[in-house]
Amino acid sequence: MSTLFLVATPIGNLEDFSPRAQRVLKEVSLIAAEDTRHSRKLLSHFDIHTALTSYFDHSNEQKLEKLLSKLDKGDLALISDAGMPGINDPGYPLVRAALDAGHSVSPVPGPSAPVAALAASGLPSDQFLYLGYPARKSKERQDSFRLIETLPYTLVWLESPHRLTDSLEDMQAILGDRQVAVAAEMTKKFERFFRGPLSEALVHFEQEPIRGEFTIVVAGAAQQSELWYEEQVNSALVKGLEISQPPSQLAKQVSSLSGWPRRKVYALIQDIQKSSKKETL
Repeated sequence: MSTLFLVATPIGNLEDFSPRAQRVLKEVSLIAAEDTRHSRKLLSHFDIHTALTSYFDHSNEQKLEKLLSKLDKGDLALISDAGMPGINDPGYPLVRAALDAGHSVSPVPGPSAPVAALAASGLPSDQFLYLGYPARKSKERQDSFRLIETLPYTLVWLESPHRLTDSLEDMQAILGDRQVAVAAEMTKKFERFFRGPLSEALVHFEQEPIRGEFTIVVAGAAQQSELWYEEQVNSALVKGLEISQPPSQLAKQVSSLSGWPRRKVYALIQDIQKSSKKETL
């Protein structure tokens, strides 16, 4: 049986295109690409003239059958616009269909934005959860963040420039003021990383032009042994309110120290304030 090769392509710097990846793309009978216009430029740069066809999110079942038919006759390669195919792109159905048909599926490893950002984030990388792109709408984003807010694993997302600050705001609101690394233009001339609390990331990106695709790496939830007990949280809040510390500032501070999500801390502040009002009546 033939082999479907999953070939990683550069995420920016063309020097990251491995000799093996180039050789495989020259030797296969056909290359399936997410965007043929984009990929044709890359292939031309490396003097690769293998036949090219499109395979993208909205490719239909008929297209899949045609690729499987080609695979019956010879090896096929799958590439995405950048990085490792099959990771947050339309590759999965083809991989599954090739395996079900009895073909081999072989990775040709290389650049991957989620892994590159995680490795350089300064956050724990021994256990992590990759979550693709956050939902487009705020409510759906927040609901998805609530599902993972107690998980201890480092969290990794991709995000487009026009939704970056909205996603960071929702992350802070649900997950608390955790440490974050935001990467952009990785491997390119103007590669840049922001590392710090989510609150500072929001200030940073309000001042910096937002261009390019972003990878967001967020610290996991504090382990239960590291979390404050509710009595500790309440004690800190009462002391803060006694010195007239603004509730939003107090919630941010105690959230950072206690490991509790900021929204839960703020809810406790409101409960304390309500109880205090009742006692003075």
